[in-house]
Formats: sequence, C-alpha cells, structure tokens
Amino acid sequence: MGCLRRALRLGLRRGLSSSSSTSSASAAEAELPPPSPSAGRRVVVTGLGAVTPLGRGVGPTWDRLVAGGCAVRALAAEDLRLPGGADAGRTLEQLPSRVAAAVPRGKGDVEFDEEAWTKDNKSISGFIAYALCAADEALRDANWLPSEDEKKERTGVSIGGGIGSISDILDASQMILENRLRRLSPYFIPKILINMASGHVSMRYGFQGPNHAAVTACATGAHSIGDATRMIQFGDADVMVAGGTESSIDALSIAGFSRQASLLRALSTKYNSLPQAASRPFDCGRDGFVIGEGCGVMVLEALDNAKERGAKIYAEVRGYGMSGDAHHITQPQNDGRGATLAMKRALDQSGLQADQIDYLNAHATSTPLGDAVEANAVKSVFGDHATSGGLALSSTKGAIGHLLGAAGSVEAIFTVLAIHHGIAPPTLNLEKPDPLFEGAFMPLSSPKKMPIRAAISNSFGFGGTNTSLLFSCPP
Repeated sequence: MGCLRRALRLGLRRGLSSSSSTSSASAAEAELPPPSPSAGRRVVVTGLGAVTPLGRGVGPTWDRLVAGGCAVRALAAEDLRLPGGADAGRTLEQLPSRVAAAVPRGKGDVEFDEEAWTKDNKSISGFIAYALCAADEALRDANWLPSEDEKKERTGVSIGGGIGSISDILDASQMILENRLRRLSPYFIPKILINMASGHVSMRYGFQGPNHAAVTACATGAHSIGDATRMIQFGDADVMVAGGTESSIDALSIAGFSRQASLLRALSTKYNSLPQAASRPFDCGRDGFVIGEGCGVMVLEALDNAKERGAKIYAEVRGYGMSGDAHHITQPQNDGRGATLAMKRALDQSGLQADQIDYLNAHATSTPLGDAVEANAVKSVFGDHATSGGLALSSTKGAIGHLLGAAGSVEAIFTVLAIHHGIAPPTLNLEKPDPLFEGAFMPLSSPKKMPIRAAISNSFGFGGTNTSLLFSCPP
C-alpha cells in the first residue's frame, strides 16, 4: 500500500483530478499483480554419480559399502601435497592424526584418473575434477544429456564444497615467501573458488539454468541437494545436477583440524597404527573423525518431466529440513535441539509420520560429543519407533571417513540406494556401543535387508548449521 499511496500523492501534485472516480481508477492502475505462486512440483532422483574413498563410481562404492569394506588407511607423505622441496616426511611426523580416507587414484576400473579431467585445463583443481567425474556419471545414469537449447536452459547445477583447494593456496603462499610471485598461475583464483565446480559442470554441458554453490561446512552436500529441490519446486528449473565435493587431504587441512583438539577433539589420533579401526561412529572408543575426500552428485528432476521422458526413478525427495544451533562455532547443543528441529521440519514437509521412516543415515562422525548429541536427538524425534527397533540406524562414515563438504551428498546417495535396493548399510567398528543405546535401539553393525519406503539423511556443520533430507520410494 505504500507504493500505492506514493503514486496517488504524485498524481495529485501533478494536477490530476481528485474525484472519487478518478482516484479509484488511479488506484486500480497503481496496484501490482501478486507474484506467481510456487510451482509446488514433486521432485525425484533420476541419476547418481560418485567418487569416494571406496572407489570411483556409485556401483563399486555401494558394493564395497554393504560388503563391509573400509577405505581408511595410513596417511603417506605424498598425501600431504606440499610445495616442491618441502620435507613431507618431517611434516608427517608432526601431525597428530595420520589416518585418512583418500580417493584411490590410477588408471584402474574403479580408480580416479585425475589427468582425464584436468588435461588441457589449468583451472581445474582436485575438488573440481571430482565434481566433473561424478556429474558425468550421474547425467549418463539419468540419460540426461540434452542437445536442445530449451532443455539446457531448464537445467541447472548446484554443487558446493567445504574448503576448496587448500593445497593450491599453500603453493601460492610458498611462492610469495620465496619471492617468486611472478610465477603465480593466472588460474590460481579460479582453481580455489568453491563455485567453480558448478561453473565447470555448467560449461561442460551447456546448462543455463541456476548456477549455484552452497558453502555450509559439513552440511554443504545436503544443502546443495535441498536447495536444488526448491529450485525445481519453485519453477526455476526442470532438472538440477546437485551435490557436494571436497579434496582436502593435505598437510594444512589436517594440521588445522588437528589444532581443534581443544574445541572438539576433531581428528582421530588413537588409531594411527590401526587405520581401519579409526573411524568408529557411536562406539565408546571413538576419539575423532577421519578426514576423507570425494564427491557425490544427484540428478534431480520434476516428476512430470521424468515421467514424460520415461526416466528411471530411484526415489522422491519428500522433505528438506534446516535449522541453526545458535550456540557455538563447533559444538552442538547438548540437548540436540538443532538436529531435532531439522529432522522434524523434514518430516513436516514430507507429510509422513515419524513411525513411517524405516532408515536413518546418521551424520555421526565418530566424535565423542557429536555422536551422543545426535543419538539423543533421534530418540527425541522418533520416540517409541526408535527404541522399539522400528527405525534402522547407521553411520556410513565408519567405511569412508568424513568427506566434509561432500559428506551430505554421498550419504544422501547411500540413503537413496538403501531405498532402491532394500538394504540398510552397516556401521563399521561398532564394538562397544555408547551406553545411550540399549535394547532394540542400536546402530546396525551389519547390513540389513529390509523394505525401506522412506529414509532420512542427516548432515550437520560447523557454525551450527543442520539439515535433514527425507527420501521415499518412487511415486
């Protein structure tokens, strides 16, 4: 009404008639139409792609996951990605945590061939290369490689990351210290910008829809999928390529997380001599997470679009809940209020009741505080359904470590595959469960074949950001 009043006053000052009929006409002309309503379309998953410590590709990763495979290994000097001439061996000795879950590299069938994605393009760093590889698999899986301009204009990309390419930043810093600034690559900035993963995928396939990149620490991958879902629901796109990517196994990243011991006891240090036992979500012996890397990408699509072209549908995105702890930069509230709100909001959007959720992929990273807080939040939200054993629960980080900005998207893929295959994946290294668990309320220590009609994937990040994605079987 403020705009209307200003328009009427302006009209009067210009000597227009102030008669009631004229004022009414002016008012009608000054009123703006309401905005277009949200499309409110249903959104489904039609393609999956992944690069993980368990292997390149969704199939090999899933097969190793349900078979109880573990990708955590001892950290090697070459993993540190130090500038030329640096003493990597000495640096490795100074790191408190010497375990990692790295993507296997090489020319093998399930190995990641970095050269294939970076050749002839000096602006592509590790996390961008992972995104290109995973996006290519997801798009081919969805059979969505359109050539028509109209379809490209209705396809967008939403791929975020947590911390980008720290190793490139370290290289550039070393050049400054050694007075070699003239040798700094002109591609330095494009290699470290988080949104360049989305940018490169968009350019590679000519997608001209939304080009988006979330950066919400360890919740990034899940937020990217949720945001992309909203873009389709709101009508900004018909198809979205969505996920998270991270390539952060390097000296500076590991040292940085290790220095957080006083805040969170972030990285595991007790199992340096027994790497595969280091990531142990919900276990009494947990002492911190294992840093990992990789990428997970989904092709999300409006249901009507998917049906029209006869696409294969893995699952439907039914809920996207978000919250903020408003509490501490790294520690969640002891009562798990933030996690509780995220799960409840996802449930509210989905139209489902808590007892209709069959499986929950927990964020549980293997930190002493975080795992306990999430377990209490799950009991708070699911009540008797959880304590009676009706809710299957696991954390897949025992197998792949914590992929930081890629964790939410890779675990969302695991959640979708759990629905698709009817198998809830296990929690590795669960030898002595936290006393918070008792009776039928217990994380799965082995894969469980069961009908899964609806499932939730949790992701929580530094800064108190929380999100829950709720998926259901295809409509």
